[in-house]
Amino acid sequence: MKNKTLLLLPVILLAVMLAGCSAPKKETAVDSFSLPVGFTPNVQFAPLYVALEKGFFAEENIELTLDHSQETDNVALAGAEKVPFAISSGEQVLLARNQGLPVVYISGWYQKYPVGIVSLLETGIETLEDLRGHSVGTPVLSGASYIGLEALLQQAGMTDTDIRLETVGYAQVEMLVSKKIDAAVIYVANEPVQLQAEGYEVSLIPVADHVAMVGNGLISNEKTIKENPELVERMVRAFLRGIRWTQENPDEAYEICLKYVDNLKDAANQELQKNVLLESIRLYDSGQGFATGISDPEAWGNMADVMTKMGLISEGISVEPAFTNEFVEKSEQR
Repeated sequence: MKNKTLLLLPVILLAVMLAGCSAPKKETAVDSFSLPVGFTPNVQFAPLYVALEKGFFAEENIELTLDHSQETDNVALAGAEKVPFAISSGEQVLLARNQGLPVVYISGWYQKYPVGIVSLLETGIETLEDLRGHSVGTPVLSGASYIGLEALLQQAGMTDTDIRLETVGYAQVEMLVSKKIDAAVIYVANEPVQLQAEGYEVSLIPVADHVAMVGNGLISNEKTIKENPELVERMVRAFLRGIRWTQENPDEAYEICLKYVDNLKDAANQELQKNVLLESIRLYDSGQGFATGISDPEAWGNMADVMTKMGLISEGISVEPAFTNEFVEKSEQR
């Protein structure tokens, strides 16, 4: 009996070794790609820096790099399936779909439309009606700023002819301070904060106080959603974790930004930029009880109405294919 056992031992050991070799541990593939965000590095991109630094993307087996190239057309790249995801504002999604590009807004970021009109308090402009007859500077006659202005004018039953509209580029602060314009179309988390830091009292009319519209968010395209929904789910989950963590830890989020944004190393600029971040974080919450990332169908309808009246998109365009809450809702279930 002892001899039979000794003879069987090598056979058993060999079988165990072969069994181990025949079932190697499966490695999960890592998805590597670039995310076009547009614009230069800025504290307003804090949730993305946080998600990178805290490993939220890595935990979802995503190797992500941020493309801050200002020349990059985020929507066109996503629509042409050159990249699986991009950062875009809601109006750009509708413009793209109106041109046949199959982009889809998959997660909100700025739940409040980030555009508004600012003026120096001494000007006496406190309401939309007060704008009548005044000079109003806008960076360009396109994009989120211009559409935000037109949304406000439409709410007040006014048009461009009721104000003195001027194109001023991105020199709104200088133009206001030098009294070359009476009011300016701005991003509410940026120029008003700069003006206040310089000691000016301001009056602010945010778009979000008058009409719900669709702000910045994460977009994809129909092909990626159809063929790789699991990747979309992972991307949205990491993206939303970055937003929530930034909301809950603004001071630490700012410290993380120091690694990614060069001009923050200037001590004289830090207090201003901290306030810009805090004002940006306030835009993440709609105040309407929506979960982080959820798209409000009414806001999409409002956006389409404004853009239709401006002649930017076809009348009757359906907003339903332009966004989905599916992946945000799946993220909430985890």
